[in-house]
Amino acid sequence: MIVSVFRKAHFNAAHRLHNPSLSEQENKKLFGLCNNPNFHGHNYALEVKVTGEIDPVTGYVIDTKILKDIIQKEVHDRFDHRNLNIDTEEFKNLNPTAENIAVVIWNLIKPHLNPNLELALRLYETENNFVEFHGK
Repeated sequence: MIVSVFRKAHFNAAHRLHNPSLSEQENKKLFGLCNNPNFHGHNYALEVKVTGEIDPVTGYVIDTKILKDIIQKEVHDRFDHRNLNIDTEEFKNLNPTAENIAVVIWNLIKPHLNPNLELALRLYETENNFVEFHGK
């Protein structure tokens, strides 16, 4: 039997959408208010989905406490109340769009899971704007 387990998490972070290979005017035109040189912030909501077979011994696909701890260490502790452009290695040279943040988070969580488990996630930048990544 294949079952999906979900875990929600939240973190708050600031960022600036900016491509250094473009002029200031090109960046302003492309990213609008999100290109503010003084940054802006979001209250991100993250949904992590782990899918796999139920373990006959434990009855779990994954222990949700283990999943909670992975998300805490790899996402919350790393990104919460940070300026993604300045305070994190992951975005020193990567534009911190919601799409890129989702891929980075997926890559941080996946190595901690059993390889036979599938990982997908949704990252809400606002209530109305979110991205989804399945690792493909």
